[in-house]
Amino acid sequence: MLTAIGWFLIYFGAFFLFLGALGIMRFPDVYNRLQAGTKCTTLGALSTSIGVGFLHPAWLPKTFIIALFILLTNPISSHALGRASYRSGVKLWEKSVVDKCKEFKECVEEENE
Repeated sequence: MLTAIGWFLIYFGAFFLFLGALGIMRFPDVYNRLQAGTKCTTLGALSTSIGVGFLHPAWLPKTFIIALFILLTNPISSHALGRASYRSGVKLWEKSVVDKCKEFKECVEEENE
């Protein structure tokens, strides 16, 4: 039973990693690409690493530590990349409708300096 769950999680994770790569290639600007890269690769890497842990039970504690590290660092790094892109002047896609960062005081003040 653990083997079936492990393989399911590996295939599930590989599918989401593929979707993340496809989104990075297809989306028009850096902000949309960050969205695809972060959400899909976080879920894909978590599922794949936990699946490997189910296939090799001796590795399960290590894979949970890796999964926790991915869960904590991937969204934070994506946020830092997005904020740095915005601050350095990378433009939104021309068909983007909303720019939420302009509403926040710290984004507007840092832009004007």
